[in-house]
Amino acid sequence: MWIDYENYRTVTRLEEVVRLRLKVRRCQNKACERYHKAYRPEGEGAWALPEHEFGLDVIAQMGALRYQQHQTVSEIHGHLCRRGLAISERTVTNLLDRYDELVAIHLGESERLQHLLQEQGRVILALDGMQPDVGHEVLWLIRDCLSGEVLLARSLLSAEGEVLAALLSEVEENLPVPVVGVVSDGQRSIRKGVALAFPDVPHGLCHFHYLREAARPIYEADRHAKKELKKRVRGVRGIERQVEASQEPMEQVIQDYCGAVRSALTDDGRPPLDAAGLRLEERLSAIADSLERMAKKGGFHSNSSA
Repeated sequence: MWIDYENYRTVTRLEEVVRLRLKVRRCQNKACERYHKAYRPEGEGAWALPEHEFGLDVIAQMGALRYQQHQTVSEIHGHLCRRGLAISERTVTNLLDRYDELVAIHLGESERLQHLLQEQGRVILALDGMQPDVGHEVLWLIRDCLSGEVLLARSLLSAEGEVLAALLSEVEENLPVPVVGVVSDGQRSIRKGVALAFPDVPHGLCHFHYLREAARPIYEADRHAKKELKKRVRGVRGIERQVEASQEPMEQVIQDYCGAVRSALTDDGRPPLDAAGLRLEERLSAIADSLERMAKKGGFHSNSSA
């Protein structure tokens, strides 16, 4: 087709503002059913959605902040403003809606997914909801544990069992294979929804939640132990102030030891498998052993403040 006219469009991306010049084509054959129907460049869709001024990378960033880091609209707005984007909170809200729509469209492209599920012969569903802030809509995700594919994503204000049962039933209707199991946390509404949608399908709580509940007494004891250990080394900052202006070799060694202590105090570990209190005790014990070895070698004078 002939290039009929040009259009201009400004798109704000995360790193730059781009001015696009678009060559629009139209058929000039009056006998054609597509006569004078405008065809915009295919590459335009890789920059931004139709009639939007912010790029797809901005929308993707918002989705990540919302559903991975659980940030509110105000927090997302502040994050983008700090990056230099001129954007309002209302626009952030609108673009988050576009993000949810894009996710739904992507999941609706089911030909590849149908073939994948048919090959594995069955699915085990996992159901979970993500709420960025209290009072906001919850994004409910249903995915297949075997393939890792997300089967449905939808934002809902209600988390009642009947509503979740309807979501699960909708997924089941579009599956080419049977559901042989469901995994979720122990939320009552989820358990009710699964029971309504799949009364004869086994439903288990995920291992993470089992582990978290089983480890709760250990976690509390470990947290108390870390608190008590911190009390024993509270004076480390005072020792640092006494020697920080000195250039003597031994004073520099003392500063290094103080830095090691402070580093140990700020390491929180990853409970329940990596206990922060036990890690702190191990690191402080290693520092104490090192100090004792140095003292035996004559590294400290008897009147040393350390």
